[in-house]
Amino acid sequence: MPSQYIVWYNMRCPVCCNGVDWQRNKLLAAVRVGTICFKDINEQPDALASYGATVDDVRRGLHATDEAGRLILGADVAIWWLTPGEGKLATLLGNRVMLPVTRLAYDWFTDMLFAWNKRKGRW
Repeated sequence: MPSQYIVWYNMRCPVCCNGVDWQRNKLLAAVRVGTICFKDINEQPDALASYGATVDDVRRGLHATDEAGRLILGADVAIWWLTPGEGKLATLLGNRVMLPVTRLAYDWFTDMLFAWNKRKGRW
């Protein structure tokens, strides 16, 4: 069972890569002590197979596993509540009322991003 929060992403996607790099830098202390870890799904394509998640699922949107080994998908992976300076964003987009809208917007954006990466051959 994982003892950390692991975020799985597609490093071949420039938008995903830049976003993860930005988050990793803001969460450097947590990354250094191993509380949070960012992993490229392309390096371990079967890493989430036991959850029924494929490499293309992760290429379509973020996936994570938490300390209890639970799989977290899409907008719910958002780690803004851990990120210094993003508390207001977490409160705004992650509250009970806004979260369904946040999920819908995230899914729409990542579907468009997935299609764009596919057209560009980023596999």
